[in-house]
Amino acid sequence: MSVAAESIEQAAVEIRSEAGVAAIVVADGSWGRRIAEAIRELRGLDRGSAVLAVLTFGTIEDAVSAMREGADDVLAKPVVDRELVAAVRRAIERRRLFATPRSAGGASAGPNLLIGSDPRIVRVHELVRSTAATRATVLISGESGTGKSLVARTIHAASDRRDRPFVEVSCGSLSETLLESELFGHVQGAFTGAIGDKKGRFLAADGGTIFLDEINSASPALQVKLLRVLQERRFEPVGSDETREVDVRFVVASNESLERLVAEGRFRQDLFYRVNVVTIEMPPLRDRRSDIRPLAEAFLDRYRAEHGRQVVGFSDEAIAAIESNRFAGNVRELEHAIERAVVLAKGHLVTLDALPEAMREPNLDLARATRCDQEPAFPQSTRTSPSIDAHDLQ
Repeated sequence: MSVAAESIEQAAVEIRSEAGVAAIVVADGSWGRRIAEAIRELRGLDRGSAVLAVLTFGTIEDAVSAMREGADDVLAKPVVDRELVAAVRRAIERRRLFATPRSAGGASAGPNLLIGSDPRIVRVHELVRSTAATRATVLISGESGTGKSLVARTIHAASDRRDRPFVEVSCGSLSETLLESELFGHVQGAFTGAIGDKKGRFLAADGGTIFLDEINSASPALQVKLLRVLQERRFEPVGSDETREVDVRFVVASNESLERLVAEGRFRQDLFYRVNVVTIEMPPLRDRRSDIRPLAEAFLDRYRAEHGRQVVGFSDEAIAAIESNRFAGNVRELEHAIERAVVLAKGHLVTLDALPEAMREPNLDLARATRCDQEPAFPQSTRTSPSIDAHDLQ
């Protein structure tokens, strides 16, 4: 929904009449009051709406005040078509970051944090929506830092198990003995140091979802036991002959190709067939460069609020350096870099010196190409006013 109003009072009426529908409100400085005051009132009406502030004779202080009150972006008149369209799309992405879908009964389905418009991420969204309501095992593959854990949490949050436990286990961080005990639990005296009973992660996840990260690192002996749990949903705790039964949804992840590990004899073929029901491929960030800016802006919004900082954006040099980075550590590296920059920023903008040193040498050609990919080029002779596709506003 978009709102066109001659005053804040009219905008308020329009928003109230469309309760539950996210709006895009262009707060115009010609409304006859300070823009920050108008934005504060709009935010009080509907936190889910995106607000773009348009300043007629604004100052830097006005722009900063608008961002502090919750404006998603600030534009100055005269507004160029492509700038407005790009600002709307960025606002939509940021709103999606904090969007909380609701179930039919009104319960929160959890945050939608998968940001991006790259076709590969769009495909991830489609697979999450298609598989969330089922019990099918999902295999998420991709390099470290691409967001596999986030996808697993999103699947759980969108499923009918959302009110039950989500349990995450990193198979690569524990030794074989400790991992077996962590997953299946143990009884007192099962091994040296087992001074009491432990129920294990499978029982903790009963009725919910268990996410096994780095399943590629599981030992051959553990792979046999995992195969049985996947097949029968049954297991015995370490040191016990009592069989336990659980109702869990399996989501697993690997940062190596399981097909290659099967060919090398390092991963059981039958276990691979069990986990490879639905596969979601997470692309590296370097292959989805058009998503870098929306991600950076979303992380800036998050950490600005978390750390209580008055940072409202990036300098041109900083965003050029960010967009041209290769990001060997993928989204995780970008997130940590933005949090650092927000904490170290000395003014209202993240500047080049707030970024990690390795990120301060921009590849300007690559950054320029990325921006061109993000913003549509409208022929000036055929377009005199902005046009936004309706599906962008849904």
